[in-house]
Amino acid sequence: MTDLRRPAETAVEKCLGLESAESCLVVTDEVCQSVGEALYEVARETTDDAAIVRYRSGDQFSEEPPTPVTAAMRNADVVFAPTANSLSHTQARSAATDAGARVATLPAITETVFETGLNADYDRIADTCEDIFSQVADAEEIRVVTDRGTDITLECGAADWYQDTGIVHEPGKMTNLPAGEVFTSPTSGDGIFVVDGTMRPHGLLDDTDPIEIDVEAGQVTAISDPAVREEIESAAEAAGDAAYNLAELGIGTNTGVTELVGSVLLDEKAAGTVHIAVGDDHAIGGDTEAPIHLDGVIRDPTVYADGDEVKLPSGI
Repeated sequence: MTDLRRPAETAVEKCLGLESAESCLVVTDEVCQSVGEALYEVARETTDDAAIVRYRSGDQFSEEPPTPVTAAMRNADVVFAPTANSLSHTQARSAATDAGARVATLPAITETVFETGLNADYDRIADTCEDIFSQVADAEEIRVVTDRGTDITLECGAADWYQDTGIVHEPGKMTNLPAGEVFTSPTSGDGIFVVDGTMRPHGLLDDTDPIEIDVEAGQVTAISDPAVREEIESAAEAAGDAAYNLAELGIGTNTGVTELVGSVLLDEKAAGTVHIAVGDDHAIGGDTEAPIHLDGVIRDPTVYADGDEVKLPSGI
């Protein structure tokens, strides 16, 4: 039986640092309800001003929650959002953080992922984030190569780097739990990246069938996998070229993740991996809005910052 009490305590007490004088809102749906209830039970022991609200999950990535939920998020000090469709890249989340809320999104969280990813040592994760950040933050370009065929150079000179340590104690900040990554929204990029870890809609990929994605001038130009190609083409019907945007480069720092399990939320945080995303980047420092943010996890990368090899944490 999965024990949700300990990871919920980590999320509420360590990661968001909820205090007795603060208000806390848990936003969830029928898919992630058990995680939402575990978070609420811990939160209500800390503050009398805690509430949980459930709504029906939608069909689209980054679909806005109902209007009453949006209003409640904006008026809370702390918000947890374990929902099937990510609220990270929504206007509701942006409005909440703009109003000063500390927000933790937990998209498509399962009980197993919650238990695994939140039972990690978050002080160690923070130290690992700082180490990676110190190596990449001033780089003009990052190159990622692997034995499976990845060879892509990303222009990052004008972009900010961020540390998602999972520890968010300042108003107006957000994290994605489970946490553990250093990431940026590159300004451009050229090359090929080969996803051999985890990617939606497949989950954990077969070792013999990686996904090859070509990028030119910061735009995806070719995708080897029909299902991934269909997801991006569908988003492009609404967003045009924004759906093909090279959105993110992330380096995993969660040393508690010892194997990939098929959940992008967890696997992209695995120490020693890299993930590259396509689509929306407005929530992570970019200026592109799209109804998709599709991460691909890459195993065993070698990363160079302005030609110098980055010392990655040992991981899977």
